[in-house]
Amino acid sequence: MSAAHVRKVAGTEPSPSAAAQNAAPSGGPTQVTTAPAVPAGTTVTPPAPAPTAPRHVALTADRYGSPAVQDRLASWVCDLSLVHELTERLSRTGTLDDALHEVLRAGATLVGARRGMIALEPADGLGPDRTIGLGLGHADLGTISTVPPEPEPEPEHVRAPEPRTSANDNSADGADGDDGEAGTADEAATDSDTTDATEATDATYADDGTEHVHPDLLHEPGLGNRHREVAVQLGLGASYALRLTAETHGRLGTAVWFYDEPAEPDDRQRRLMGLYLRYAAEHTARVLDLRRARDTMAAFAAELLPERLPRVPGVRMAVRHSAGPRGGGDWYDALPLPEGALGLAVGGVTGRGPGAVAAMGRLRASLRAYAVMEGEDPVAVLSDLELLMRLTEPARSATALFAYVEPPAAPGRTGTSAVAGRKLTLAGAGHCPPLVVGDRRCEYVETTLSAPLNMLSCWEAPSVELYARPGETLLLYSDGLLHRTGESADRALARLHAAAQGAPRAVRDDPDRLADHIVRTVLPEGLEHGLEHGPEDPGGTASNKSTESTESTEDVVLLAVRFD
Repeated sequence: MSAAHVRKVAGTEPSPSAAAQNAAPSGGPTQVTTAPAVPAGTTVTPPAPAPTAPRHVALTADRYGSPAVQDRLASWVCDLSLVHELTERLSRTGTLDDALHEVLRAGATLVGARRGMIALEPADGLGPDRTIGLGLGHADLGTISTVPPEPEPEPEHVRAPEPRTSANDNSADGADGDDGEAGTADEAATDSDTTDATEATDATYADDGTEHVHPDLLHEPGLGNRHREVAVQLGLGASYALRLTAETHGRLGTAVWFYDEPAEPDDRQRRLMGLYLRYAAEHTARVLDLRRARDTMAAFAAELLPERLPRVPGVRMAVRHSAGPRGGGDWYDALPLPEGALGLAVGGVTGRGPGAVAAMGRLRASLRAYAVMEGEDPVAVLSDLELLMRLTEPARSATALFAYVEPPAAPGRTGTSAVAGRKLTLAGAGHCPPLVVGDRRCEYVETTLSAPLNMLSCWEAPSVELYARPGETLLLYSDGLLHRTGESADRALARLHAAAQGAPRAVRDDPDRLADHIVRTVLPEGLEHGLEHGPEDPGGTASNKSTESTESTEDVVLLAVRFD
């Protein structure tokens, strides 16, 4: 008895189990099982396969590479992590000097050196040219600069990087070896990745195809006598020099690292140095452009200020000025007026950048014109300047201080001015109060009872009169001198007062020495500290401990006027 035949209907197939049961092997009795009949037009669904145990993949060396390959990968990860950390530190530098110092420190870490130097000399000739040292003083750098340059072509001790073999060459060598076993595919892939990274760095750590290596400065044949003398004098055992080259700027300079004992970097150190210098050169080029732009802005602002102070009988003057990194609007002026009088002015325009510098130039020129016409009335001078700002600079405000110094008394003339000294009439518009320094007094002159120009709809200011005795000095300054201290206005004013009061008499007698003393005491880190950092700059690294603040970007003006 056979199983019922299932008619072939479109969309139906016989059950696989039924077909297997119907097929009987030849020979021997066979137990036949009858499959139930399937009605016509019914779809037969195959039974679901029985669940199978999950397949466990063994983590073998064949799948993930041999232990040697794993060690190489781990070593590369560590090396690249180090390079990443060093480049991240470099990216946080916002000034040219900070970037060069960081390149020296990172390079010393990578090649295992203790000292080094960078001679920055851009190939375009636009500068700035400078030499930065690591572990070397100014005298040491000067001594090294006496070493004559190496002649061209390079001598034998100037070596080119050794060529690297490709992954295919390594595989072929393995196939033709004595054991007759070729390398695994994992090893070949790893070697290929390593070779690509290595070949990419060859041109960076030796852009001209060479690297200057002196593994033994004392016993190396062919080395110049002066080179050897400097090595003995400074205790240098070996040197490793590379060029800094950027794609956009070409050659930037040369970096040299010095060893205390005879040594030279190995292939691994050279690879890492190549990876690092590729980024370091481009970053240095960027901060170089930023430095040039700021220098141009500072030069532009300086051209709008007096080139030199005038010579006025009975008056000696000195000025200290430092422009902010983005170009500020602070100005000063000393203008000889008719009949032997003298006009003194300091001020500042709100804002930064080229617009503020241009506005400063316009206001300073306008103030000079008003001072010539009506300088004996400082309030009128500032009132006209305020009206001009309201009409031509409606979006800006400014602070200003103008002082009118009367002519000296004629010989033989008697009166109050002849006995008390030179008469000054001052008026201020929201500016810092001037400071009078002398043997008998050191006090501020109250001129802050008015608002800045173009700040109120109706501007008014009182005038102040005082007499400057012979030997006294009048200090006019901008608020940047106070803000650069990083302290509150009251504390900064107290520091300025203490600095002026504590100046020795010999210092007070010379306005130049007094100005230097004030700057050195109020700003111990100097006028130029932090000027390359703007508010947008990322600042310095933890190693150079440079701080970022808005105050550090303001202009500084200090005008010292001594009356004899």
